[in-house]
Amino acid sequence: MPQLNTTNLSTLPGNVGVPGYDRSQVTTGIVHFGVGGFHRAHQAMYLDRLMNAGKALDWGICGIGVLPHDKKMADVMAEQDCLYTLLLKHPDGTREARVIGSVTEFLFAPADPGAVIEKMASPDTRIVSLTVTEGGYNFHHVTGEFDAGNPDVVHDLSPNAAPRTTFGLVAEALARRRARGIEPFTVMSCDNIQGNGDVAKKMFTAFAALKDPELGAWMRDNVAFPNSMVDRITPVTTDEDRSAIAKEFGVVDQWPVVCEPFEQWVLEDTFPLGRPPYEDAGVQLVEDVEPYELMKLRLLNATHQGLCYFGYLAGYRYAHEAAQDPLFATFLLDYMDHEGGPTLSPLPGVDLPLYKQTLIERYSNEHVRDTLARLCAESSDRIPKWLVPVIRINLANDGEIARSAGIVASWARYAEGTDESGQPIEVVDRLKEPLMAAAAKQHGDKLAFLRNRDVFGDLVDNARFTQAYLRTLDTLHDKGARAAVEALVALD
Repeated sequence: MPQLNTTNLSTLPGNVGVPGYDRSQVTTGIVHFGVGGFHRAHQAMYLDRLMNAGKALDWGICGIGVLPHDKKMADVMAEQDCLYTLLLKHPDGTREARVIGSVTEFLFAPADPGAVIEKMASPDTRIVSLTVTEGGYNFHHVTGEFDAGNPDVVHDLSPNAAPRTTFGLVAEALARRRARGIEPFTVMSCDNIQGNGDVAKKMFTAFAALKDPELGAWMRDNVAFPNSMVDRITPVTTDEDRSAIAKEFGVVDQWPVVCEPFEQWVLEDTFPLGRPPYEDAGVQLVEDVEPYELMKLRLLNATHQGLCYFGYLAGYRYAHEAAQDPLFATFLLDYMDHEGGPTLSPLPGVDLPLYKQTLIERYSNEHVRDTLARLCAESSDRIPKWLVPVIRINLANDGEIARSAGIVASWARYAEGTDESGQPIEVVDRLKEPLMAAAAKQHGDKLAFLRNRDVFGDLVDNARFTQAYLRTLDTLHDKGARAAVEALVALD
């Protein structure tokens, strides 16, 4: 069975879609940082769709790896000519496989940062896009300010340093464009952060101002940072997925991507140097993304957190297992109806009750096999952005907060590092050590977990919140996760 690459494309079975365009004619227009599963199931897929329609051939993607572990992706991309298989898993068990060809280059920044900088400095590059995760923006979770003390940032700010960070690479590329009289590219964030473009602008210009105040001011005045909302459930690729693709579709792919059929991309239409005709691929181009992104962050993303800790503690390991449990589904719908939903502005053209029900159906897709462990990871980058704003708004408006407080309590219990059967939990978080240390103290100091003001701010000082939080935490300790969810559902 042949390895996926350009030479072997013509040998793939007929049930596998392949690029219908000449990839040798595709030129780079976009440089992308963070070529993980989500980018390849989302932004790269939309471009491949356009290219198959004979459009956007001058908007090929050059992927960039910045972190040491990106070397594996660099190696796979080199071996497969940047091709990969996208596998859609439908709720009825149907599978669709397509080889995506819109990524045409991959550069590993640690090996040659100069090549990455020059790629972005080229006039051909008109968009630099990002899926670097919530933690990749290097801001303090309470103050929202740029963290200039990050060791890699300190390195990049030193004179004549070869950049290690996305900030250093992008700032240097823009500095060269400015010096050469080349208009700046657009920086397009596609991460799950409210106001992701605004956040990107604040962080990148803050870094640039520390490096060169004039450059920072120029970037603030001249570089576009459109906001966007992105949505597609994309679980981590497993060896089982690789084997299944080889067996069912005859494709030997070292790093395929699996995802659900649902897709959504809402994008602010601010691209001074132009953009692909995204609207022809199903992207919603709008003037204001905020209402859509708040809907997604406070309903989809927040309910993922509502599902994952309670579900894992109760013994489930996959999202579909927990979502198919009527108790958990009811809890998530109650949270959306009573706490997340009331914080949203009107959404013209959106059937909100249908959207909420669709979320439960998406989570229940057993063929996607999204793990609860994935949803539990990096919670300190997620809860403060997705759930804490809901809590604060409802506290200020005398709204309901018991379910949100319960979700925070379920995270605190999860961070103790063992499930209800005594099995160890592998906590994955950049703040793993302080979070687990605080969780270990909460049998003696029940508010220990909340005392991390870098994560929760002053919530520990709010009596109404802590009362609700402790009610669920006590139930989690005394009776378990299922009883805790039952108590929260009984509130309705």
